[in-house]
Amino acid sequence: MFRRLMCLATLGGLVTTFGVFAGSIASSASSGPSGQVMYGNTTFSTATMTFTGGGGTIEPAYNDVTGTLIYLQTPNGASVHPNNHNVAPLYLPIYPKGSIDPASLNCAHIPADNCPDHGPLVAGLAMATFPTVYGSGVAGHDHLAGIASSGADFNVIWEPVVVLFNPGAPIQHLTTLAQITKAEKAGQVTLIPLPSADFHCSVVSAAAYSRGTPAPTVVGP
Repeated sequence: MFRRLMCLATLGGLVTTFGVFAGSIASSASSGPSGQVMYGNTTFSTATMTFTGGGGTIEPAYNDVTGTLIYLQTPNGASVHPNNHNVAPLYLPIYPKGSIDPASLNCAHIPADNCPDHGPLVAGLAMATFPTVYGSGVAGHDHLAGIASSGADFNVIWEPVVVLFNPGAPIQHLTTLAQITKAEKAGQVTLIPLPSADFHCSVVSAAAYSRGTPAPTVVGP
């Protein structure tokens, strides 16, 4: 998804020490489409943790206005030239292990990560930043994107914004921007923009996702 998310390896300075996590636990019994799929002649390299070839990947996400499922397609090797006029945020709420059914998330991290080019990296960022919340592991994460037809902030260049639950905050499944904004105002989540990880993607159909080949899984931190 974000070929430049390798920059997260340099974000060790975000590590902070907090008090004991005492948040309430939410769960979800429902499962949905989860993980990246490949199209074209795409392959995944475990040496570089990137997708290559004349194709790309598709993964599930949420319309951040309605909370309904959408699908995002990222071509391999697409160049991005971000500026103030062509970038929109893509929110990634990250959930601690035991707080939610991983199968209900756009990208599951356990028992293995099914979004291999960015899942282990954002999980590592969460664990390093809020160890009292994520120190036991990460269940996975979702993607929330604005869609033009819903009147939201939309563009083909996206800036990942990691959404982390603060120590002591209740864990809830966030599927709309309104929920994220409310949680941030209540001091329940911290937002971390990652401008150096801007990437290109577009919205495609569920049929395109179903035709893809599941990406290999990897075991992350």
